[in-house]
Amino acid sequence: METIEAYLERKHREIGLLNDCLMSPRRLPRPRSVDEVIRTKFQLTAMLRAEHAVHDWKATETAWSASASPASGPFVFSYDYQRADLRVSGPSFYELEPGCASETIYAASGMAAISTLLVAFAPVVAKADILVLPGSYGETLELIERFVPNLRLVQLTLPLPEAPARAGVPRILLLDSCVSARVFEEALHCDGSALDLLVFDTTCFAGRSGRIRRVLRWARRCKIPVVMVRSHNKLDSLGAEYGRLGSTVFVGWCEQGAEAGRAILERLAAETRNAVRLLGSAALPAHFPPYVGSEAYWALTKARVSAILRNGRDAASIFARELASLAAELHFTHGLYVTLRTRRSRDEASARQAAEAMSRDLSRKGYPIRHAGSFGFDFAATEWSHDATTDQYNVRVTVPDLPTELWNDLAAAIAEWWTSNQCRL
Repeated sequence: METIEAYLERKHREIGLLNDCLMSPRRLPRPRSVDEVIRTKFQLTAMLRAEHAVHDWKATETAWSASASPASGPFVFSYDYQRADLRVSGPSFYELEPGCASETIYAASGMAAISTLLVAFAPVVAKADILVLPGSYGETLELIERFVPNLRLVQLTLPLPEAPARAGVPRILLLDSCVSARVFEEALHCDGSALDLLVFDTTCFAGRSGRIRRVLRWARRCKIPVVMVRSHNKLDSLGAEYGRLGSTVFVGWCEQGAEAGRAILERLAAETRNAVRLLGSAALPAHFPPYVGSEAYWALTKARVSAILRNGRDAASIFARELASLAAELHFTHGLYVTLRTRRSRDEASARQAAEAMSRDLSRKGYPIRHAGSFGFDFAATEWSHDATTDQYNVRVTVPDLPTELWNDLAAAIAEWWTSNQCRL
């Protein structure tokens, strides 16, 4: 259990890390409240972005100035016209084990990363099956259905087969970090040796999460080449939404027998670079958080993600006890949010209205909760959520990095509000 005093001291260190990246750091006292923490962090990141724009004013889209040397903290960039050939030198957002070869391609967002990767399959494989687990990210599935005709969606159901059957076309498994804990565990207990590639969306896991290591070890045992896609505007910026940034990391194994997989990755990486160039999806140097990479950054990131996960376990317990059938999903494998349902069916608009109403009513009572479509903040966030498995619209409650007692009070208030307002939802 983390006290408010320990929480504010930890947040003071986070604020100090951001503040130290300014050219002229400000004199900032220790924060006295959660609201002050949230306000100060977002103000500092806005100042950092503004400083970047002023300092690197020559680093334009057309790269007209030979004297421009754009950088953002430990990241250094080189590029020509419209960043089509963007090269990034800097720390990794992951911690990869020895014995693998990797290449990273950055994109303008998480969706830009997955989009350019999927488009890149067309010149590499004429036809392929992409195996999709229950609960995978809805926009990824929509993207495949509408714009990637050479990939045939194969919707898997529980219980999963012990081993995917071999087919006459390449088979790709899409493993999304937003699936339920049960689905995730079943996937890692399958024999994946018949798979040709694993596409792993890591967005909901911390960059150094043990779950990422588990997936990579499983893929290595099965000799499956891996492509990891990620949105960095979530867990990688200390909850301050520094800027839209995504990446695609191609991971191949160096063991004997994995040569074919490495060859596929090389072709896919080359075509992904082409897709980034042709679709105008290159990353913006200004969106790389300048405070990433240091030991202090990793220690603070680990502490805040650990706090969110602890709060997530408490939330699951509270909502299971207080809401019963009104809880849609309490055990996502990432532990970052839960979803709530109503007694009546709803559409996207009514789910959004419910999320807005709950956030508005509880924030007026002084609770740190907002209507916001993301997660990993220092406040609770609510938004509509579509369950593709049941085709129902629910409300997602994202778990914040807050002191234990305050979060448990807020979770109890959410449960009370949700129960009391069923007649008008």
